[in-house]
Amino acid sequence: MQDLMEIIRNVGMRDIADMAIVAFVFYKLYMLIRETRAEQLIKGIVVLLLATQLSEWLQLHAINWILRNTMTVGLIALLIVFQPEMRRALEYIGRTKFLTKSIVDIEHEEINMMVEEIVEAAGSLSRQKIGALMVLEKDTGLNEVVETGTPINGKISRGLLINIFMPNTPLHDGAVVIRKSQILAAGCFLPLTESNNLSKDLGTRHRAGIGITERSDAIVAIVSEETGAISIAENGKLIRFLDANGLRTVLTNSFQSPENKQWQFLKLKWRHKK
Repeated sequence: MQDLMEIIRNVGMRDIADMAIVAFVFYKLYMLIRETRAEQLIKGIVVLLLATQLSEWLQLHAINWILRNTMTVGLIALLIVFQPEMRRALEYIGRTKFLTKSIVDIEHEEINMMVEEIVEAAGSLSRQKIGALMVLEKDTGLNEVVETGTPINGKISRGLLINIFMPNTPLHDGAVVIRKSQILAAGCFLPLTESNNLSKDLGTRHRAGIGITERSDAIVAIVSEETGAISIAENGKLIRFLDANGLRTVLTNSFQSPENKQWQFLKLKWRHKK
């Protein structure tokens, strides 16, 4: 007890700041891996660490030797297994305001024009029950996705978007990648989500839309070919059954401050669950 009191008395402002920074870093790391396969892997690692320490206390030398060597080799395996999560974490750091210019620096008129063209195109495609997948690039570059499709490099317009996704045309079956007010490419291939918690009625188009948002900060507008329903994918989450006003609101707020974007996303998600 006296040792504990002595430690408490010797704690200064520098120690408090040190602990606060460590706690903040661990919180951010947890938020990055939450609801991903990495969360389950972390739990497994914690179990192995506890088992290793327990075997040392009980002097179970054979088990302790196996566990220690497993952890040593496991460090190399972790670099491979956690590669997507490590990339996501590094991209998150790279998107901080002091390292990069945010997309919100685009002129409001350009944002409003881009959003309006996408909303009108999505509405028209929805009424005709024509499937569409529109990826809006933000801070994370999507050049590797653009390279899988056909270059367009044209000014965004509802007419061009509708024509791209018309059935029986060469580019209708892939994704369109949009950067600011430019359509970079069409017919692009997107990575599918690895989540097992999605509804069984979601097809490849929706899973691809969610997949790219798990690997970047892009936002994706999706039109279902079967129902004509409009959805939005962002941060690995999906909002379904949006109308034109809902789609416009989500897209507009997505290019605003993070606080407004998070609040609007949660509000719409709650609304469409009712």
